[in-house]
Amino acid sequence: MQRIRLAVVGLNFGSWIIENELLQGAGLATMVIVAVCDIDAQKVAKWSTQLGVPGYTDIADVLAQPDVQAVGLFTGPVGRAGLIRQIITSGRDVMTTKPFDGDVVAAQLVLAEACAQRRVVHLNSPAPTLPVDLAQLTTWQKEYDLGQPIAYRATTWCSYREQPNGSWYDDPLLCPAAPLFRLGIYLINDIGWFFAHVVHVDLLQSRIFTQRPTADNAQLSVLYANGAIGSIYASFCIEDQQYYRCALELNFERGTLYRNVGPMAVENNQIQLAVVAVKEGKQHITQTVVPSQGAGYQWEEFQRAILQQQGTSQAYADRIVAGLQIIAGMQQANSDAIVRGM
Repeated sequence: MQRIRLAVVGLNFGSWIIENELLQGAGLATMVIVAVCDIDAQKVAKWSTQLGVPGYTDIADVLAQPDVQAVGLFTGPVGRAGLIRQIITSGRDVMTTKPFDGDVVAAQLVLAEACAQRRVVHLNSPAPTLPVDLAQLTTWQKEYDLGQPIAYRATTWCSYREQPNGSWYDDPLLCPAAPLFRLGIYLINDIGWFFAHVVHVDLLQSRIFTQRPTADNAQLSVLYANGAIGSIYASFCIEDQQYYRCALELNFERGTLYRNVGPMAVENNQIQLAVVAVKEGKQHITQTVVPSQGAGYQWEEFQRAILQQQGTSQAYADRIVAGLQIIAGMQQANSDAIVRGM
């Protein structure tokens, strides 16, 4: 299939995307960068020269170029829905990154517009199709007839010692419970494949090492309509070189699913999976290892959806919004904590 002519907008995180996603692997095979854009003219000049493509400091100038077929939007989440509206209204499709937007209503509205206009809007988490690890877990869930969801523990961590830099990372309202908003979003979106209909969210957060005015250690407790209970923990404080594990322990009435639980016994590009189930009174234990999909950008699926003019499905839009609804509960709990002076 023909490569998609992509403009990259936002060259802070977008620089990482160019180097690690678009100049190698599936991104290289399916996308060709035809323009770059950022409000920082120095970043624009660097990548424009290196890639040999036009550079712009205003997204309106990018969208005025007839050669641009789609936009990779890698700005911060604040106001992203408005930028996506601008892009899809111009007749382009969008690949963006998590978290989609901090405003649930704005996200719902722009995704509804994308569905109505048959424009493709994809992001890495939640991905448009099941990643291989979650596909295996859902297969086991059905194969072993695990029954209704009961509980989960979801954890991820790394070791940062960050300094304030005036970005949205420094704002407790724009970046609530920072480890959860920046890293835990992967877990929040993964959980949505198994647990649905959130009715209550509680938040604990603290600041141990970071010099930013935002948390570096945080945990959510989530209650669901069927009585299921879950916890999602994320931290910037843990130095064990077991980074970004995104571990899951999912309990059902007749068994438990595991992803990356316990010390890593495989390579960093592999994921450990297991199921422990009871069937006809007998315990069954199955384990396997599957390849990691890295940051989760499904470039081949993005290419296919654009070329087939598939648009954004309502089911995918609903999955994106479901994760944002948990974040909305987290934001409210975070605002309450700020008011109390915590």
